[in-house]
Amino acid sequence: MEFFGIDWTKTHILKTNTKLICTSEEDDLSTDELRREVEPWLSAIFQSEHLSVLIGSGLTSSVSFVAGVKPQEMWRLSLEHELKDKIKAKADKSAVDMNRGEANIEDDIRVTLELINGLNIIDDERAKTLAVELDAKLRTFISSILSTEKEFFEKLHKEEEGAIKAFNLLKSFVLSFTSRSASRERLNLFTTNYDRFIELACDETGVLLLDRFKGKIQPIFRNTRLELDYHYNPPGIRGEPRYAEGVARITKLHGSIDWCFDSDRIIKTLLPFGADDSHPAIPKNITDQVVIYPNSSKDLETAFYPYAELFRDFSSSICQPNSVIITYGYGFGDSHINRVIEDMMTIPSTHLVVIAWDRNYSNEGEAPNYGSGRDRIIRFLEDKNSAQCTLMIGEHFGNLENLVEHYLPKSAIDRLTVKMQKIKDNRGDNKAGFGEGETEQKTEA
Repeated sequence: MEFFGIDWTKTHILKTNTKLICTSEEDDLSTDELRREVEPWLSAIFQSEHLSVLIGSGLTSSVSFVAGVKPQEMWRLSLEHELKDKIKAKADKSAVDMNRGEANIEDDIRVTLELINGLNIIDDERAKTLAVELDAKLRTFISSILSTEKEFFEKLHKEEEGAIKAFNLLKSFVLSFTSRSASRERLNLFTTNYDRFIELACDETGVLLLDRFKGKIQPIFRNTRLELDYHYNPPGIRGEPRYAEGVARITKLHGSIDWCFDSDRIIKTLLPFGADDSHPAIPKNITDQVVIYPNSSKDLETAFYPYAELFRDFSSSICQPNSVIITYGYGFGDSHINRVIEDMMTIPSTHLVVIAWDRNYSNEGEAPNYGSGRDRIIRFLEDKNSAQCTLMIGEHFGNLENLVEHYLPKSAIDRLTVKMQKIKDNRGDNKAGFGEGETEQKTEA
């Protein structure tokens, strides 16, 4: 299958507006040559007026792989209730209807919640027993997320080589996006993940995150999005505050394991990274209190609090002229997110960058079934404008180490290196060891 001139059966795919590579041979890819092409292109894209990043579970999986940590698994719910077969069948059907392929635990959770609500309407006693079992399964799900965090944190504190390398890659990945010049609009960081790996990396790199929560002891979710920011007063200048660097806005579209309902409000609990599953910050009633939100079914759930607010933030951030969104580790399996990106791309000046570690079809010439990540990407791109899309797909480009060390622009905060490079350029001595793209990005930033 070909469109955009791409042979989708190949393992590694690179498409910019000036270059196209489709190959299944790793030896055909020279990182030095590709860097001279890719890095300047991404540098230019990163300087767009509005920049957003959408991160899926692929980032956590990549970090866990490098660190030698077992990643959180999206297994099925495995209920024992008498209605388990009906729940599984409905979850399977809904996943196929929404072109996600095989169902996972999020589909099971959503269908189970819908069934509990339906049984409660008719006062069926089975609603109570199903709710009790779902609560236990959700607790296990949260425990698996915390277990991944805990194992990573323990290896990091033991200074194991793999964990240190993974964390450095994660921090460099985050800084590549968050170190935009303070004179530009803040980076909008969106994630479908329930874990806190991104927040941990931002804390360690000094990146300041702005979200909808207010307060320190018990942060409370704001119903309105206030355009708060960080400023500072330069020495010797009064009345002219400047924007601080290293600030980003973060939105967790599917909720988080440390968000909880407290009466009629949402609070962020003091749940440490990698806490034990017996931590008191984890409420007793998981189903009714913890704000983790599975994928949508025809956008029904997004009408409910707080997800309508979160998706309004997503839509208002990317659906505007000169907007760019970069996706990493996102499998295009959420119809409500895909629809917002499609709306964005009806604006000619917008751009989509897809970075994905997705394998090619198992058989040459195999027709897509839209079950794998690559198949869903193909389906999403079929009717899109090629000039508005940049693709870096496959094991080579989606590899976190390759991406960070060779293709993503380096942090623009490193002012001393920038000044040194400018001096060398002015002297005609461009031997600092940087690629042309990196120099261009640093100078422009």
